[in-house]
Amino acid sequence: MESQARTCLLSGGGGGGGDPAPPGAITLEELERAGAAGGEEAEAPGAAGCPDSAYGSSLEDNAGGDEQEQERLLSYWQSVGRGHRVDVPRDMAEPIQQLTRNNHPQERESVPFVVIARKEQLGNLLYEKRHYEKAKWACVKVQEKQYEQSICLGFMKIMRYICQQNSSGLYLGMTVPIATIVRTSESTPGITRFVTVAYYLPSGLQEQPPAPNDPDVVIEEWPPTIIYARGFRGVTNETSIAREINLLAELLESPELCLQDTFIVAGYTNPAATNRQNEIWFLERP
Repeated sequence: MESQARTCLLSGGGGGGGDPAPPGAITLEELERAGAAGGEEAEAPGAAGCPDSAYGSSLEDNAGGDEQEQERLLSYWQSVGRGHRVDVPRDMAEPIQQLTRNNHPQERESVPFVVIARKEQLGNLLYEKRHYEKAKWACVKVQEKQYEQSICLGFMKIMRYICQQNSSGLYLGMTVPIATIVRTSESTPGITRFVTVAYYLPSGLQEQPPAPNDPDVVIEEWPPTIIYARGFRGVTNETSIAREINLLAELLESPELCLQDTFIVAGYTNPAATNRQNEIWFLERP
């Protein structure tokens, strides 16, 4: 599969937390200059207290018309991309515009779960044990040279599916978090290059999800799962993910009850946010 992007921050690769952006990354400041960045941030329930903010920046309707607005957004992203060796293809123009315009925090649906237990220390929440019911997710499996490249390519495909490139021809609506399944291997230090980027289908589409136009986007039904979630802020890359996996493993009383080679990075925050909100999830063995 030919990659359509090289190291970008569309999902899961934010530049907060004091860590420098990876080489070739589109910086947060440049994304914010594309339009009126921001979006309301409301506390979402859960271990991280993650803001339920958009996967697209706020932008008022352009009186000059849809085509001008679309071309302006695409031109800006392509210009920034060229400076960082990032290819933003022309067919991303409409998805970028739609996610930019549909930045309404109150309309974004969160993946439902039930809190089973909370582990605290000196008033600080260390992690949360949750139960998630079975649900359908739109998934893209990607394997690029770097984690950030895989995330970029996978999320662009998800964006297209959300933004009318599906059998219904409708905008499906944004849900949070965007989940990225990462894997480890005894033969390879850190996480492997093979990841799965996943989008939770809104509750109204769970029974009959629209079919993706892109064969790389596959609808999967995930079984009921017990997960352990710990929140963290800032950049998500190979180094930070490995660090967060180790931290949560040290905090759990019985980490052996969880899968040892499969983890989930849950991203909640606008990629233009200055301090991204994420969680690391451990999955309890069936």
